[in-house]
Amino acid sequence: MTRAFHPLVRCCFLLLFFLLTGGLLAATPQLQSWTTSNGARVIFVETDALPMLDVRVVFDAGSARDGELAGLAAFTNAMLTEGAGEWNADTLAARLENRGIDMGSGSLRDMAWVSLRTLTEQPTLEVAISTLAKVLAAPRFDGDAIARVREQMLVARRQLLQKPGGIASERFYRTLYGDHPYAHPPGGTEQSLQQIGRSQLQAFHRRYYVGGNAVIAMVGAVDRKAAEQIAERVIGELPRGQHAPELPQPKTVKGGQLRQVFPSSQTHILMGQLGIRRGDPDYFPLYVGNHVLGGSSLVSILGDEVRNKRGLSYSVYSYFSAMRAAGPFVMAAQTKNDKADETLQVMRQTLRDFVQQGPSVEALDAAKKNLVGGFPLQIANNGKIVRYIAMIGFYDLPLDWLEQVPRRIQAVTLADVRDAFLRRIDPERNITVVVGGKPE
Repeated sequence: MTRAFHPLVRCCFLLLFFLLTGGLLAATPQLQSWTTSNGARVIFVETDALPMLDVRVVFDAGSARDGELAGLAAFTNAMLTEGAGEWNADTLAARLENRGIDMGSGSLRDMAWVSLRTLTEQPTLEVAISTLAKVLAAPRFDGDAIARVREQMLVARRQLLQKPGGIASERFYRTLYGDHPYAHPPGGTEQSLQQIGRSQLQAFHRRYYVGGNAVIAMVGAVDRKAAEQIAERVIGELPRGQHAPELPQPKTVKGGQLRQVFPSSQTHILMGQLGIRRGDPDYFPLYVGNHVLGGSSLVSILGDEVRNKRGLSYSVYSYFSAMRAAGPFVMAAQTKNDKADETLQVMRQTLRDFVQQGPSVEALDAAKKNLVGGFPLQIANNGKIVRYIAMIGFYDLPLDWLEQVPRRIQAVTLADVRDAFLRRIDPERNITVVVGGKPE
């Protein structure tokens, strides 16, 4: 008598076999693209390495679209998997779990998404696709589910306000972005979450969860014809609608420092200014340069100056967060309360020196080798690829962007880095937020 394995267990066996036999995905997968009948852009990568399909449907429906109700985008997105069509939250979860189908959702400032991972064998694939289509087009917004999600978001909000890092991040964004849509907390506030009800959730869904505002990313063991049919089924029940309007560019603010006392043993420091948007011509010089400055953590200049030489902080780093409008450039550290001022001074001086002098030739070469050598690992499986191609579609990057990355990193010169940092980063314009310490 043969024993039938659960689909997810069977997939794990296949994945193990795949890895043991050395069948790695090509470093630069071939992207195909088209548009559905209701205006959604599709980006597809065919690979038969595993009998699986990953789908990620992305909408321009992040917290930048909240309007006057902070948290509305995240609330709406969370409700999609809390019941759809004829299934309430429990029956929907059972429908997916019984077949080893993984469905998730999430949102950021720019985007919101629903993701799906399923085996491509029938009837599992049919169930997965039909369920995803219903989740996108017909969320129930049941009263008990709304109350449950609201409470979860309120708990998350209260927990954030109990952490100095969470407080620092919120104050940093609010100060840096002022009246821009990026300023308010994506998870909402106590007041705004209490004001969000079924009608607001439905209205947000009707406006932003439409074909013309969507990108579908797919990676898996189906051919182009099947992929086209799947894309139509996944998104086809949604109206065409319109793409969300272009976001305004944030205004540059003057530098300054904000301190907030918080009863903690560690002080959290965030320092930064407006950085770059996706597709910015300075993206690669700034990305490579930042890897030297603080992107490679402990082996970076910041890590060496703040941690290795002075022992001021175990965690210190920097990054550019490129978004649809200009995202932030951030330097961050955690340190003992009595070392906060010294840590700040070292971070500021390190940035000034880097902007004026740039990296050394040796450090730049090492950074490029590290980034280029590590890039294949960033796209080493279907799940990673689908996230990358969703980003490519959402930000309207060229289809050969994955192929461009290694060579554009390699092409960055010392002059490129120095020029980009001198033009784009002004150490005297930093917003600095310091949260921690005990009241005197």
